[in-house]
Amino acid sequence: MQYKRFGDTYAVRIDIGEEIMQELNALCAKEGILFAEVSAIGAVSHAVIGVYDLEAREYCKEELDAFMEITSLNGSVTTMAEKPYVHLHATLAGQDHVLHGGHALSLQVGATCEMFVRVMDGKMDRERNEALGINVWHF
Repeated sequence: MQYKRFGDTYAVRIDIGEEIMQELNALCAKEGILFAEVSAIGAVSHAVIGVYDLEAREYCKEELDAFMEITSLNGSVTTMAEKPYVHLHATLAGQDHVLHGGHALSLQVGATCEMFVRVMDGKMDRERNEALGINVWHF
C-alpha cells in the first residue's frame, strides 16, 4: 500500500495480493484516523461478501474466486474499543457483467485498488446493538 494526504483526504493505492480491509485498518491505526468516509474502485482476485440475516444474526456469505472489477466500494471508518473499525460495502462485476454485492468481509486485490479516505473532524464510536446483533454508531 502507498498513500499520500491531500488536505482532509488520503489518496491510497492498495496493490495486487494485498487485502483491502487489513491495509485500510493499518492506515487508520498509523495515521490516527478516527472518523472517515471511504470510496474506491479497482479489481479483486478473491472476495467474500455477505448480506446480514437479522433473524439468524449472521452474514449469508458468498465467496468469489474470480477476477472481478470493483465497480463501487463505499463505507466508513469509525472506532470501537479504541481501535479503527472499517465498514465497507462492495459491488463487484465479473467478465459476464453479472453483479455481486454486499457487506465486504474480505477483498484481495487482483490488480490495484484506488481509494479515497476523507477524514472528518471528531471521532465516531460504535456500540453493540443487541436487538439487531450488529455494531451501530454511538452518538
